[in-house]
Amino acid sequence: MIGMLRGTVWEIQAERLILEVQGVGYLLTVPSGLLGKAVPGQKLVLYTHVVIREDDIALYGFTSMVEKQLFLEMLSVSGIGPKAAISLLSTFGAAQIENAIVSENLNLLTKVPGVGKKIAQRLILELKEKFKGLALVSEETAIAADLNPSKHSDALQTLLALGFGLEEARRALVHAGKDGGELSTEEQVKKALRVLAGG
Repeated sequence: MIGMLRGTVWEIQAERLILEVQGVGYLLTVPSGLLGKAVPGQKLVLYTHVVIREDDIALYGFTSMVEKQLFLEMLSVSGIGPKAAISLLSTFGAAQIENAIVSENLNLLTKVPGVGKKIAQRLILELKEKFKGLALVSEETAIAADLNPSKHSDALQTLLALGFGLEEARRALVHAGKDGGELSTEEQVKKALRVLAGG
């Protein structure tokens, strides 16, 4: 429906911000980390997801495809709503969330407002195997130590934009980087696509 918005921060509210895009103000719920850094007049590109319910239509915004994809993975878990998912992303970084799920760290997950023991257990039960053995790629964390984190993040976002799933994209990039050396984003994507094609 609306996959991405590029515009200017118009107003910042308690949990949301208004992004002005060509004269239209979009009200987006975003992680608190973004709210804390955003200022009126700032140019932003946000990857978005629309949640439609009987009594509400809400637009959620994220600064990276990785963050958005993790949000969607959490929404796929039975009993996890957007409020709990955004609360997790507001309390911890994406890498911390994934590591907590893989390591079955109930104590960490239940520190998040709105996330009780049952919700944390569901997250672990349904997502642990998806994340197991796969390092989360973000602006701060690279899959492979010999790759530039920001370039690797760009490559991952390119694969996600092409329609590949988060886990298969990461796995392909791990294999693409096994030759070592400094790879450009384009080279990483090309190698990853060959891996995904079975070549």
